[in-house]
Amino acid sequence: MKKLLLGLLATAVIAASPALAADKKLKIGATTYGLNAEFMQIWSAALKQHPAVKSGMVDLTVFDGRYDALVQQEQFNTMITQKFDAIIFVPMDVEAGAAAVQAAHDAGIPVVGSNARVNSDLLTSYVGSNDVEAGELEAKSVLDKMGCKGNVVILEGPIGQSGQIQRLEGNQKALKACPDVKVLEMQTANWSRAEAQTLMENWLTAHPGQINGVIGQNDEMALGAIEAIKAANLKVSDFAIAGVDGVTDAINAVKRGEMASILQDANAQAQGALDIAIKAVDKDYQPQSPIWKQYPDMKWGEGTDKTYLVPWTPVTKDNADKLLESRK
Repeated sequence: MKKLLLGLLATAVIAASPALAADKKLKIGATTYGLNAEFMQIWSAALKQHPAVKSGMVDLTVFDGRYDALVQQEQFNTMITQKFDAIIFVPMDVEAGAAAVQAAHDAGIPVVGSNARVNSDLLTSYVGSNDVEAGELEAKSVLDKMGCKGNVVILEGPIGQSGQIQRLEGNQKALKACPDVKVLEMQTANWSRAEAQTLMENWLTAHPGQINGVIGQNDEMALGAIEAIKAANLKVSDFAIAGVDGVTDAINAVKRGEMASILQDANAQAQGALDIAIKAVDKDYQPQSPIWKQYPDMKWGEGTDKTYLVPWTPVTKDNADKLLESRK
C-alpha cells in the first residue's frame, strides 16, 4: 500500500521547491479525513477563525478527504505541486498516511498532525488529545453505571484510524477492571450516526433484553444507538451509554440524562496546529491563538515540541449550557 501511495506522489515531490519567502503570505493547507460530521466541521471552522487567517497573514485551504486515504494522498500531491508552505494533516488511516508525510518531507514542506495520528516520525509536531485516555474514561462511565456487571456492545470508529485503535485500547483497559462484563458485539460504524443506528437495531434484535451498556467511540455513534433504542420503544434510561467529542446533540443528550460524553476540543486542536505550522515556516513567529492561555498546562515553549495534548473536558449538566453557548 505504501509503495503505491508513494508512487502516486513521486512526480509531485520532484516538482516541489522550498517554501515561499518569509515576507510573503503563507500558503497553508489542511486535509481532513472527512467533513460530513459536526466534529470536523467545528475543527475546520476553528482554523478559518484563527487570527493569522483572519488578518490575511495565512492563505488557508481546507480539503475534504471524503473518508478515503487515497483522496488524501491526491490532496498532498496537489499541495506539493502548488508549493504550499506547510500542511496540517488529519489522517484517515494511521498507516497509509505515512506515505503522504514522507512525500511532503522530501519536498521540504513541514507537516503538522492534528486530531488523528499517523505512523510517521517525520511530522513536525502533533496537536491532539490522548485517545487511549478518552476510551478508558467513556468505558468507565458506562461500566460504573452498570455496576461492573452485565453486557455491553462497542461501536468502533473506522478500522485503522488512530482514534479507533487508541480508544479501543482504552475501552479494553477499563473492561479489564470489570471481568464480569461481557462484550456481546463489537463492530465499526465508521463514526456515522446512521450506521450505528442500523447496527444497534440489529443487535437489539439479536440480543433481546441482554444489552446493558453501549460504548460509542464517538458521540455520533452513541447518538445513533440512542435512536435505535427509541425506535424499538425501549427506555434509554435502561442503558448506560457514552461517547466522545462533545458534539452539540450529545451535549443536549447529556442534559437529558441519556448519555455521557467528554469534550474533545476541536477549536484548540485546530488552532494549536496552525500556530505550530506557522512556527515551522517562520522561526520568529509567536502564537496568536488564545487557546494557549485557555490551557496553560499545554505549554507552547518554543513551539517546537513533538507532541501537544489538549486536555479532555467531561460534559456535565452543570457545564452543558456554557459549552452550547460557545458554539454560537
